[in-house]
Amino acid sequence: MRKIVAGLFVSLDGVVEAPQNWHFPYYNDEMFDVVESQLAAADTMLLGRRTYEEFAAYWPHQESGVPLADEINGIQKLVVSTTLQSLDWQNSALISGDVAEELRRQRQLPGKEISITGSPTLVRFLIAEGLLDELRLLVHPIIVGGGERLFADGDRVPLRLTESRTLKTGVVYLTYVPDTSEVAER
Repeated sequence: MRKIVAGLFVSLDGVVEAPQNWHFPYYNDEMFDVVESQLAAADTMLLGRRTYEEFAAYWPHQESGVPLADEINGIQKLVVSTTLQSLDWQNSALISGDVAEELRRQRQLPGKEISITGSPTLVRFLIAEGLLDELRLLVHPIIVGGGERLFADGDRVPLRLTESRTLKTGVVYLTYVPDTSEVAER
């Protein structure tokens, strides 16, 4: 069975919105390697509507020499949206019906990981549906002070840390899986 994994840039205060405004001072070759390895482990990218629109406005216009352009443009993209009617970006397919059922079906297909970049609303949905297998966070040592957070007030999501690594820039790379143990229920 394929895993569904989410990789997000997050500030110390939990903000995931508009990382292009705060994360680039921490982006270096080491972080590129982390991002590239996540992309290499996947053969499908899962995107929410807003992330799809942002990516589709940028990546198709990048030449082959731009790092990650060929990989991102060439990968299969599944887009979750109730408002989009069509998708213009190559290798993109729309999921607009029963999202949970379609993703359960996708997990059963042969292949590599299904990777989510951004799309915090979709990540929260997948966690609530029990469909997210791993949450990979690149926690940046910055307090952004405002913006959409990964989790809302009142969310309770027990997770188990399976990997941690501190990058040279002070960014901490954390990998979590859902925790269904008794400790998580207390």
